[in-house]
Amino acid sequence: MKQTPQWLYEQVYCQRGEIENRIKELHALEIDRTSCTRFWANQFRVLLTAAAYVLMQELRLQAALTDCARAQVWTLRERFLKLGARVMVSMRRVVVHLPQSFPFLAAFRQIAIGLGASPG
Repeated sequence: MKQTPQWLYEQVYCQRGEIENRIKELHALEIDRTSCTRFWANQFRVLLTAAAYVLMQELRLQAALTDCARAQVWTLRERFLKLGARVMVSMRRVVVHLPQSFPFLAAFRQIAIGLGASPG
């Protein structure tokens, strides 16, 4: 190989580790859980898990300029999806009232705006 050892480490070895991290995330979302007796039920379960992973990837992309840019799927889920909030629904909009002590408010706001929410 003609590349330097540093280039091989950074571009080949570290990228392999990133791919393994993504595979580990899929297993954390239980993509391998196929406990139904019917093929189509298992196929649908895998499809839903893959769709959930794609949504989590979009959430991660919108968090690119925050401290959660390289966060794992379960970290994103804990910080931005599993939270207590009051949701007010009207004919024209949905307003999410977060607690005043929410520690990730700036990142949540940036992600929400990136996903199409209007600031307000």
